[in-house]
Amino acid sequence: MQAAVAESSERVAGVRFQKIGKLYHFDFSSHPEVEQGDFVIVDTRRGRQMGQVMGFAAPDAGREVRRILRPATARDLALKQHWEQQQDAALEVCQEVASNLRRMSEAKFVAAQYNYDGTVITFLFSAEQKIDTTALQKRLQRKFEARVELRQIGPRDVAKLLGGFGACGITRCCSTFLTDFSPISIKMAKAQGISLSPSEITGMCGRLRCCLVYEYEQYVEARRKLPRRNKRIGTPHGEGRVLDQLPLRDAVLVDFGEGSRKTVLREDIIPLEEFRKLAEKAQSPCDKHGDGSCDCGMPVGQRQADRLPARSAAPSPAAPKQESTPEKDGEAAATDKPARRRSRGGDKSRKSPRRSRRRGRRRGGSQSSRQPKPAGDETKKR
Repeated sequence: MQAAVAESSERVAGVRFQKIGKLYHFDFSSHPEVEQGDFVIVDTRRGRQMGQVMGFAAPDAGREVRRILRPATARDLALKQHWEQQQDAALEVCQEVASNLRRMSEAKFVAAQYNYDGTVITFLFSAEQKIDTTALQKRLQRKFEARVELRQIGPRDVAKLLGGFGACGITRCCSTFLTDFSPISIKMAKAQGISLSPSEITGMCGRLRCCLVYEYEQYVEARRKLPRRNKRIGTPHGEGRVLDQLPLRDAVLVDFGEGSRKTVLREDIIPLEEFRKLAEKAQSPCDKHGDGSCDCGMPVGQRQADRLPARSAAPSPAAPKQESTPEKDGEAAATDKPARRRSRGGDKSRKSPRRSRRRGRRRGGSQSSRQPKPAGDETKKR
């Protein structure tokens, strides 16, 4: 028993309120004996409802889950069957009351739905624009003891409730297995090569057919692998131009000129443009080179490895060494001295003219102070 409770706390029950509708998750830890196919009573935003358990799954992270109140009893099932039989009569009453109101002239009432115990009745209608139903709700509340609700639905939901056969000759997908409606665009019809005439892409509800979604991803993936239109390709029959793509056959229709057209499989296609680009790249130099050899096709001498200094080049043959003697050493020293003096003189000449002028002034002043004064000056002082 403890193991069953622990397992139920980690999983939730998927409950469905209509024969073909969405699944809503509920916590069944308080009733671990619930099994698939059982009817249960749960508390929803629209009050207490009866639903059927369709399976068990892991709960979604960060999403609140309500609990199952109790399993349905035989009395609950009998009440549900009784109130379902009263739904058609309630719909006729609603249509008669709505016909007396001008605001509700555009509304089309589709169905009336009682909950399992008859405490709430919901009327479903469709309209092109949003309609204020306050006046109608007040009048219907006088006719019925249950709490009256009015809900506007879309054309696809109307087709799902009414059922019927589609353009393919079988029962509509929405009333057979579709629990939710996926967004559909005209782009999906273009990708599959379907005629864009309304009779070809529009369903009984007046909207784009739901079946346009089924094979759209397969068409997109197949077209991505095939060459695009007006592209030149190579084939076993020669070079030609692509006229059209055949994704279901994984092939293309190729025009070879002079009215010759053939279907070529993707396996037999030769990508001429890719081969030409590779050949051009091999012949033209590239700007990405390493220090080693390069296979990009750049001629020798223009590679980066050739521009760098040849570090690993072989050393040049060494010149024969001359024997040193005292006489030669003295001559070398004598020849070195004037060179050094010249270099020193050159360094002095590089000094700034301001420094040379200052030094000249200082020297001139010291010489004048050292010279003897004339005799005439001494007599004058005396």
